[in-house]
Amino acid sequence: MRFKNPDKGEVVCYDALRGKVVVPINVMDDKVLYKSDGNPTYHFANVVDDFAMEISHVIRGEEWLPSLGLHWLLYEAFDWKRPKFIHLPLILKPTGKGKLSKRDGDKFGFPVFPIKWASGRKMVEGYKEKGYLPEATVNFLALLGWNPGSEKELFSMPELIKTFSIKGLNRSGARFDLEKTAWFNQQHLQLAEAKFLEEALEEALQKKGVPYEKEKISIIIPLIRPRLDFITSLLPLSLYFFKSPENYNEKGVKNLLDNNSSRVLRNVAIIFKNSLNFASSSLKAEVQDYAEKNSLPFSKVLGLIRIAIVGELSGANLFEIIEILEKEEAIKRVEALANYLSR
Repeated sequence: MRFKNPDKGEVVCYDALRGKVVVPINVMDDKVLYKSDGNPTYHFANVVDDFAMEISHVIRGEEWLPSLGLHWLLYEAFDWKRPKFIHLPLILKPTGKGKLSKRDGDKFGFPVFPIKWASGRKMVEGYKEKGYLPEATVNFLALLGWNPGSEKELFSMPELIKTFSIKGLNRSGARFDLEKTAWFNQQHLQLAEAKFLEEALEEALQKKGVPYEKEKISIIIPLIRPRLDFITSLLPLSLYFFKSPENYNEKGVKNLLDNNSSRVLRNVAIIFKNSLNFASSSLKAEVQDYAEKNSLPFSKVLGLIRIAIVGELSGANLFEIIEILEKEEAIKRVEALANYLSR
């Protein structure tokens, strides 16, 4: 069973974003509505379902514009009230050429599903497993093809609901920018409630079986938050607060190593042992005083201590880390690197 189009003329449709859309009859064929096996085709079922569900707005990608003429005529043939049609611009590949597809996720290294998806033995991670926050994902998706009319980029869900308008939609396609999506996630993590991050870190520690002191979690979060880009980064960025380094960064050790390095570390361990006020400010002053009296570059002494405490030349404020670790653990780590360099 086919739909019989008018013999000539044109179909004049209306799109809330694009205005009047004119489709010449001579480019339309008589589409099949029911197949020979009795099943309806998509075009027919789509229109009937939308009417039955009282759909008020049909919002879909612009690749469906060629079907608008048929759908428009079907509503007319049934004498049904048409919904408002909005054909959105496409999300383009990171290169800006062509429609974004699932295969581009593998090619460019980004998730294409909201949560993990399994196909046979293959498991594909989604945005959730990659460490994206739902609110950040909604935020960057909303700005693909829509402009709020201002320079503002960060929106909460209530703000998006309040601000969104069809008038702000763009007609041209929007390029998917992986770096920008990561930026949105990083920004939303900076705005996230401390309790949410604390609970997420505790969950990650428990999952990995890492022992921790609950009362220290709330102190650690503010120290690692500035470097937090994905929720999955919580544990890697904070693991040195809970475990001694299993390995030392080779490049960092090589740059700092000389015949004096082991002795410097043993002297730092003595400073820690003798410190009456094991707090970050006093520890920094004591180490700085030691470096000055022994004509040592303060940066080199700090680098050696950081390698001993963290395992690499990065991380949160060094002396705040040491204060949280407390005296016994800090001394243990400094002496461990001294012994490692003495071998």
